[in-house]
Amino acid sequence: MAGETVITVVGNLTADPELRYTQNGLPVANFTIASTPRTFDRQANEWKDGDALFLRASVWREFAEHVAGSLTKGMRVIAQGRLRQRSYQDREGNQRTSIELEVDEIGPSLRYATAQVTRAASTGGAGGGQSRPQQQQVSDEPWSTPGSSSADAWSTPGSFGDDTPF
Repeated sequence: MAGETVITVVGNLTADPELRYTQNGLPVANFTIASTPRTFDRQANEWKDGDALFLRASVWREFAEHVAGSLTKGMRVIAQGRLRQRSYQDREGNQRTSIELEVDEIGPSLRYATAQVTRAASTGGAGGGQSRPQQQQVSDEPWSTPGSSSADAWSTPGSFGDDTPF
């Protein structure tokens, strides 16, 4: 959308994502990403950490359940989303403002780790639903899509020819 502040943050989760449900049953996961810049000090010949940025983040609906089931404390993640400013009154009556990240995309960083991706079961709706992802069988074929039918040429080993598909 025009006029929104979209940013990408790379950092570590400070705790496991906290999954909650609104009164209407809508899932939401909240978590904090700590991003610490590092620079090399040539005079001291060592790496120095800068001041850490602690950014609160949230995801909604089925996405929230995927995040809560996949990411844990300490994981290095790459998150992209929109900054939201929220004003509120604290317990003492003081006016406060917080800036939070409404996450559009998030995943583990593969710089220092590996990941195994499993496609979540489809809920049939375009915008999500409230069903929980189901565990799927892992195929012997590493590039196949779990639970795919043989009608999909990309997921059936040996079902392709030598002809260029375009």
